Amino acid sequence: MAIAGMNHFTVLSSNLERSKAFYIDILGLKEGYRPPLASPGAWLYVGDRSILHIMAGRPMPANAAGVIDHMAFTASNLQAVVNTLKQYNIEYELHRLKGLEIWQLFCHDPDGAKVELDFPADESEPG
Repeated sequence: MAIAGMNHFTVLSSNLERSKAFYIDILGLKEGYRPPLASPGAWLYVGDRSILHIMAGRPMPANAAGVIDHMAFTASNLQAVVNTLKQYNIEYELHRLKGLEIWQLFCHDPDGAKVELDFPADESEPG
């Protein structure tokens, strides 16, 4: 067997609407089809691919990260993302990855999951 790619991440949510607002309104994912499952949740898409599943109605772990440190997404328009994060008072860290020079922005979702957004090296440093 050979792995052909990453299918999706699943995050637990203590408040489904708050989590959807973060990933949809702030990060720009789109809600799409989700099969009729027993527990509440949402499937979020980029284009025609569901890449993030949110599950609600389950007990939240004591440690938000568990054994997975973070999830990373390829992104664009660094300045607009920074402006949106500031508008919603969401703390973030921004770094240049040495050697590749891409921009890495780290923030946390409403339940503490660490999110990395990777921006092309040719984007300007935000003001």
